Amino acid sequence: MSPLLESYAAGRWFRADDEGAPLLDAATGEEVARLSSRGLDVAEMVRHARETGGPALRALTFHERAAMLKALAKHLTEHKEELYALSVRTGATARDTAVDVDGGIGTLFGYASKGVRELPNDTIVLDGGLERLGKGGTFAGQHVYASRPGVAVQINAFNFPVWGMLEKLAPAFLAGLPSIVKPASQTAYLTELAVRQIIGSGILPEGALQLLAGSPGGLLDRLTVQDSVAFTGSAHTAGLLRRHPNVLDGGVRLGVEADSLNCSILGPDVRPDDPEFDLFVKGVVTEMTVKAGQKCTAIRRVLVPEPMAEPVIEALAARLAKVTVGDPRDPDVRMGALASLAQRDEVRKAVEALRAGAEVVAGDPAGAGPLLGGDPERGAFMTPMLLRARPGAAEPHDVEPFGPVSTVLTYGGTGATVPQPPPGRHPMDGLHSAVELAARGRGSLVASVVTHDPDVARTVVRGLAPWHGRVLILDRDDAKESTGHGSPLPALVHGGPGRAGGGEELGGIRGVLGHMQRTAVQGSPDQLTAVTGRWTTGAARTVSGGTGSGDHPFRKSLAELRIGDTIASAPRTVSLDDIAHFAEFTGDTFYAHTDPEAAARNPLFGGIVAHGYLVVSLAAGLFVDPAPGPVLANFGVDGLRFLTPVKAGDSIAVTLTVKQITPRGGAGYGEVRWDAVVANQDGEPVATYDVLTLVAKTRPAE
Repeated sequence: MSPLLESYAAGRWFRADDEGAPLLDAATGEEVARLSSRGLDVAEMVRHARETGGPALRALTFHERAAMLKALAKHLTEHKEELYALSVRTGATARDTAVDVDGGIGTLFGYASKGVRELPNDTIVLDGGLERLGKGGTFAGQHVYASRPGVAVQINAFNFPVWGMLEKLAPAFLAGLPSIVKPASQTAYLTELAVRQIIGSGILPEGALQLLAGSPGGLLDRLTVQDSVAFTGSAHTAGLLRRHPNVLDGGVRLGVEADSLNCSILGPDVRPDDPEFDLFVKGVVTEMTVKAGQKCTAIRRVLVPEPMAEPVIEALAARLAKVTVGDPRDPDVRMGALASLAQRDEVRKAVEALRAGAEVVAGDPAGAGPLLGGDPERGAFMTPMLLRARPGAAEPHDVEPFGPVSTVLTYGGTGATVPQPPPGRHPMDGLHSAVELAARGRGSLVASVVTHDPDVARTVVRGLAPWHGRVLILDRDDAKESTGHGSPLPALVHGGPGRAGGGEELGGIRGVLGHMQRTAVQGSPDQLTAVTGRWTTGAARTVSGGTGSGDHPFRKSLAELRIGDTIASAPRTVSLDDIAHFAEFTGDTFYAHTDPEAAARNPLFGGIVAHGYLVVSLAAGLFVDPAPGPVLANFGVDGLRFLTPVKAGDSIAVTLTVKQITPRGGAGYGEVRWDAVVANQDGEPVATYDVLTLVAKTRPAE
């Protein structure tokens, strides 16, 4: 008998007390594993996540969590050949497996990098700037994101058993939430192997990741107000989850990524001899055949101008005829099997529904065609299928065949599936029918428009945006670097409105913050500084001497610096000679700095004024300590604003305050953000900005 999959629960591997249900090889029908969760204590899993995993994660900073994700990505990379070897049993070719396994590992790397670059080395995140709430400056507000003391539950689909888990795990982990993963049954054996590799690495804190292999057994009943569920799957199951009492009334947050009738639109500017025509055809065929079309982002509707229907269908049919189907172990196979016979039967039913309003123009609705290996009876094979919709057909906008099936629809012509634009309208207005067709899908994860005409791109994208989570514009200029229509990326939103579920995953740091609680904190500047770890305007300072002084902040290492350490410089008079020299030296001879009569007529200045960048440069000279020391480099300025003109004869002084200290893990230095205020002789601020420096963690040897 094949092995019984185990769950990883409450710190140990759990084996059910029955034989379980068989899981079959998608290509041969042979038994791969058995699946059962009978006897599993899901309540104990939730308690373990809350009481062990959550506190361990929340004790770590974002940078520490990011370092763990990076280490995990490296570990999985070293062991991915095991995942590849088992992945073929899901029906996946090497190309399919790369999308799943390498895509998942790449997502870990992506979030690890973003966690270090875009999040603080802290446990909370500041959102936006300070809100001054009182005239005297003693009462202010600051929004912060804090980790929730809850559990992130994943309910994943069968088509991406590795990526589906890792793309949800990475942002939840960075947010400080432990995850309980419930994979789809058909391919749970591949998820179990990946989790075994993760747990075996010892990289993640205990309780940060648990695996529920089998029936969820009342898992949602155990969730409460701080918990969340991320679901990928059918709209029907999503509806059941939405009606669960703990989601309706118990405060459990539910994110859904469901059915999606994605489309690709060929622009009316494209002709058969244009590069974009070939890009369009290749893109459609790729999306039809990668993972045997079992992708939530696959192209289901192919929208083309009515005059281009025949050339497009002919080109698609010719390319599809070259797709070899069979056992994914054979390197000559370009499309493997669907995940199971039951899944293949569901796709065939969907094709029959589509045929009520469309005709088959390529592929066999009932057969699998010639196979390169695999069992034609027990393997879940089918040919890639292309249909052409008849005018007015509703089925392509309602029925999702979750397999290698796409339907061609036409727009903008006399025989199109939607009417032409009204008489007298510009030909570009024919694009309104393409947008209308796309919108009939009632919300999708992704659409693509293939065009080299910027006006076409602008019109279509602005029309598609309300109905799609992501829109790809593809042409000859970006084709070499484009990741394609169907590839969700860590930095971009994966999700879509309406029928697509209304959820949102990935999207860079937004995907992390979505797991956290945004809170408005109100208080005095000193209290806000203590809470946020960032100096707040009006809070206490520790003022040191000027340049050359032993207690100058630039003479302190990262370990010695404290929030609020400040230098208040001596004043410096700005002369006409200074302004003239800066203009000549830099070439910035704007009339406000060089022409007294023209400058006098300027309503903002009323005479010669200093360059803003001269003011900032002179300010640097007032606060920089020249001797070598812990400050290693200035790497930028944020939020620079020029508030009041500086005229010849004015004097300026700068107040520089340590605003935020961020150690970098694994490096001998960290980042220090300094609040800089340059004021004139009357105390009026003339410029404000943040200075960013790299500072050694310890003093260099004398």
